Amino acid sequence: MSLASEILLSLLVVSGGVFTFIGSLGLWRLRDFYTRLHGPTKATTLGVGCLLIASSIHSGLSGDGLSVHEILVSLFLFITAPVSAHLLAKAALHRRLESLAALPHDPAPPPTHVALPDRASPCGGPLRDGT
Repeated sequence: MSLASEILLSLLVVSGGVFTFIGSLGLWRLRDFYTRLHGPTKATTLGVGCLLIASSIHSGLSGDGLSVHEILVSLFLFITAPVSAHLLAKAALHRRLESLAALPHDPAPPPTHVALPDRASPCGGPLRDGT
């Protein structure tokens, strides 16, 4: 293999790994269903696609012949991943799953100060003498 093909394969493998890592971070850090659906779907589609294309190019350049199976899997992935993400989002809308962005922002209520009695028992309960 030439240096240019090795650089191309390295770039595809590294970019595939970076896209997949970003997709997994998106799944971990994003808050609601819709954003969790969007982040990993886009990133992992590109990540796995780059890895499959790099594998197909490598098998073609190493003398084993062009791998038609990997090209077909890549095409299948690029077509079905966005469609399945769209169907999942449509099902969530049909079930009226609300996004966290659509909900009103409710800040934490301010702390309330409770007036303490002038006298209290040593155990913290009410006094027994009626006062």
